[in-house]
Amino acid sequence: MQGGFSIQFSPLQGYTDAVYRRAHARFFGGVECYYSPFVRIEHGEIRRKDMRDIEPENNENLSLVPQFIASDRDKAEHILSLFVEKGYRNANLNLGCPFPVLARRHNGAGMLPYPDEVESLLTGVAEGFPQLSLSVKLRLGWDSPDECLALLPLLNRLPLSAVILHPRLGRQQYKGSVDLDAFAAFYDACEKPLFYNGDLLSADDISDIHERFPRLAGVAVGRGLLANPALALEYRQGSALPEAEKMERIRKMHDFVFDAYSRQLQGGDAQLLTKMKSFWDYLLPDADRKARKAVLKATKLGAYHAAVSGLTGK
Repeated sequence: MQGGFSIQFSPLQGYTDAVYRRAHARFFGGVECYYSPFVRIEHGEIRRKDMRDIEPENNENLSLVPQFIASDRDKAEHILSLFVEKGYRNANLNLGCPFPVLARRHNGAGMLPYPDEVESLLTGVAEGFPQLSLSVKLRLGWDSPDECLALLPLLNRLPLSAVILHPRLGRQQYKGSVDLDAFAAFYDACEKPLFYNGDLLSADDISDIHERFPRLAGVAVGRGLLANPALALEYRQGSALPEAEKMERIRKMHDFVFDAYSRQLQGGDAQLLTKMKSFWDYLLPDADRKARKAVLKATKLGAYHAAVSGLTGK
């Protein structure tokens, strides 16, 4: 982090759970805080897996901001009451999730075309939970970047600790390019600490964004940190880790995650193998293709470990 410019670890569902966060914090770090994948309500109750993921005992030695997604005030209050009960003082509202099954129900980015609903939700949360420091993550809009600009007077007025903006439309999901001109329009008028999120895959990418938008409070990075867990550390120290050191840290991180899942999962070797293969979905995208393929094709734990050793050069 340079001159107060911070890097935060943006969440990805199915990847950045408590086990992964503890491993990253232990072997790499470099981030100011981690966001949990969003907590949500299904069938009238908070999902149990979400509750386990934000348990303080499962997030020791790291700074966690629990994220939530909700389509109305009642659901939000149910979730935020849990956050308060668990001792959290910060919370992040997801108005950026682009997944159609949730967006159709006015969750995440699907709520952005409905400013009255956003206002009801945000004002209700701010008034009902003054003890929480609330931040918001959003996209430019669902169909138009005008949607986020229409919300700016509300965002500026409310006691928000920060705004995180991903400059894509919801209907784009993760396709196409980010719209930096639309981000600039929001940046110019935003009075809250603003974080940039989206397509930050290298230290140079972060530097370029900081140079173009010098008033940014920082950046929130997701896929870039999954691909290179050292990214935040390297940016903070101004140089890349030696390759041998980086691979050694990745091996240790992998072993930590493997051991944690082997204790946590109850579905035997097959479930553990499936879960561990997802560890490599984003990690080391430029590694030898044949070695990566061997990891993903392994059907036994012994073959998996051998393939991981081949991939990491152990």
